[in-house]
Amino acid sequence: MIPEKEVIHEFSNIGHNSGGRNFAGFAALSSSPVRELDPRAAQRLELSAGDLFQIDVTRHAGRVALLAFGHRGERREAAIGLGALHPLNLGAFESAALLGWITAKGGEADALSAIILDTMDEPLILRVSEPMTIWLAHLQERDGLVLGDAAGPVKYWHQAAEGRFALPDPLGHIREEFTVGRGTARAYELHAGDYVQIIDAEGQQCSDFQALRLRGLDKGQEWAIDSTATRSMVRRAYPGPGLLDKFFDAEMRPLFRVVQDTCGRHDTFGLACTARGYEERGYPGHLNCSDNISEALAPFGVARRSAWPAINFFWNTWMDAHHQIQTEESHSRPGDYVALQAMDDMACVTTACPDDIDPINGWNPTDIHVRIYSPETRIQRAVGYRKKEDAAMKISQHSAFHPRLSALTEHFAPARDLWAAVSFPADGSIGEYWACREAATLQDMSSLRKVDVIGPDAERLLQNAMTRDIARLAQWRGTYSLMCDSSGEVIDDGTLFRLGPQLYRWCCGTEESARWLEKLAKDGGFQVRIHDLGGSLPNLALQGPKSRDILRKVVFTQPHVPALDQLKWFGVTIARLHTREGSPFMLARSGYTGELGYEIFCAQSDALDIWDALSEAGAEHGMKPMGTEALDMIRIEAGLASASEFAPGHDALEAGLGFAVDMRKQDFIGKSALARNATAPRRVMRGLLLNCDDVPASGAPVFADERQVGIVTSATRSPMFERAIAMARLTVEHAEPGVELEVGQLDGRMKRLSATVTTIPFYDPKRERARA
Repeated sequence: MIPEKEVIHEFSNIGHNSGGRNFAGFAALSSSPVRELDPRAAQRLELSAGDLFQIDVTRHAGRVALLAFGHRGERREAAIGLGALHPLNLGAFESAALLGWITAKGGEADALSAIILDTMDEPLILRVSEPMTIWLAHLQERDGLVLGDAAGPVKYWHQAAEGRFALPDPLGHIREEFTVGRGTARAYELHAGDYVQIIDAEGQQCSDFQALRLRGLDKGQEWAIDSTATRSMVRRAYPGPGLLDKFFDAEMRPLFRVVQDTCGRHDTFGLACTARGYEERGYPGHLNCSDNISEALAPFGVARRSAWPAINFFWNTWMDAHHQIQTEESHSRPGDYVALQAMDDMACVTTACPDDIDPINGWNPTDIHVRIYSPETRIQRAVGYRKKEDAAMKISQHSAFHPRLSALTEHFAPARDLWAAVSFPADGSIGEYWACREAATLQDMSSLRKVDVIGPDAERLLQNAMTRDIARLAQWRGTYSLMCDSSGEVIDDGTLFRLGPQLYRWCCGTEESARWLEKLAKDGGFQVRIHDLGGSLPNLALQGPKSRDILRKVVFTQPHVPALDQLKWFGVTIARLHTREGSPFMLARSGYTGELGYEIFCAQSDALDIWDALSEAGAEHGMKPMGTEALDMIRIEAGLASASEFAPGHDALEAGLGFAVDMRKQDFIGKSALARNATAPRRVMRGLLLNCDDVPASGAPVFADERQVGIVTSATRSPMFERAIAMARLTVEHAEPGVELEVGQLDGRMKRLSATVTTIPFYDPKRERARA
């Protein structure tokens, strides 16, 4: 432990939100973040005796089923005394996870019953008297979800009993667990296939990790994790869940696979802290991780080192523009963790860093908790995701289409709270690109956000928030639009569909849309309900010239809604798979490719049936699955904006989105700023045709002679034009088509890529293919 010393006054960053230093992203340990249960979602909670549980089913939150179980899987609703059980309709929610859990516990999954919580006057608060598992299910029929009749997410809280810190839920059956006290280290063994979860219990606490092959130690060889070899193999500062997920030894042999990481900010450049490091800062005799590691590994016959190389989890370092290593307080919140899987028998050591004289541990060293799981646990890969800096953490999930995608590729990357396929090796990104241009592609786009706006003031709210004239939007029509702030800068973009006289569905890029709409509704006193559909409505993009022919084989529509062949560009309808009894889905003629295309929105339980039907129908047309890499090529050729074009300090006009701003409207948020800026524009969005295949990075400077006149926002190597192309924000004086400019590389000046200014879109400027 850290030597005793007289502490006259102490502090913690966790929960500190006063004075000049405010840590909004670090809630107090005693607080309980709000969590949300999406429509049709099911969630498991592990509660200990004395824990507090609260759920809010007020204000049209819908119905929620609650099931309680003891540690052996026996039913325990009687222990919480909430009244009678009612038959549970398994079709009213995504029930697979619940049924699988009950079966694993040896229970019967047939004819289940549950406590049904319907709309209440106030939130329900429970304090449980014994350990139990609670399952919550937000009940909602599939048809209602697709049609816009679903309730919004249900909010719930779980607060640990007083005096007990709520560690994250176990990832499976824990074989062993222990706490590494602050300022100490502990060694332990892992067998090949074992998982280890290293948890920052109280937040902003660094933890050095090192491991050596036991087979090597038996021969007197110390084969440890080598940071340099690892960085060389994964081509980044450290591995993470996904394709490049392994730590290597100096012989470039894999030692560990990173399975889950909820923090994503670590260090592999620095040593574990050393006695000399503290001595040179005036603290001789200070505890240090290198000595602690040596002492912990001594029983394994590992030679002592005065300075240990290590993986320092949760130490927040980065390389600045001048190649200097910088550091500040950790990003790690209470309960953040890294989960690794051993690929050989290993001797491991974990520390809880004792550094209390600089910010790396938030000036306040605390404990690290370690859990070990056997190989049978089968922990899925995931990263941490938060809707906002102070929101509850979620781990990324597989989309509803993952069982089909994972059979076709292993190359996935995080897309908000889901995993998105990057490319498919059977055809590669270039093959996927040409399939979209010449035939059809099918892509999982489930990470898009969907928000329903319902009520008598829905049009008034959206007319205030959107840059398009929503009053002109007819039922069964959609429009691409923007939300801007008072400066005219883009908050979010997306497509707004009108599904009914007072029912709209906004499909967009970020959760900021829902927060912005909620604020405007409250400030304006609008009578609306805003439903964030979360992950309950996965969607596919079927794009390409053959997409309509494919849909003709699978789409059934009722006479009271538009038929497939009646849908013009941005039209929308409600359809079913094959027949009037088939799976329901929302079908929109829209997309992100500039090609003829459609988007399909459905309930999770119908996702695989719809994927299979489209795959079968598309086979004769040469339809291919497509990933994000090919999509980026296509959307840049089509001149379609992404987050790279929405840079702070630049309004919607400078983002190249003036076509989506209707200045004829009486008013909307940001109109006055945009009208002012339009009279004397400074910068415009243009295309650059580069005279080479070198693809500049987003943010690369654009030069006219020696003066920087713009910046690249997005770039790719275009298969269509057989050269690199870029979207760039340029000063108006240098934005005329045909002007010759240069893109700077190697500090902007040591290498130049010649380019010619052109208009965007690069391809099909009249959008004739999308309108076909």
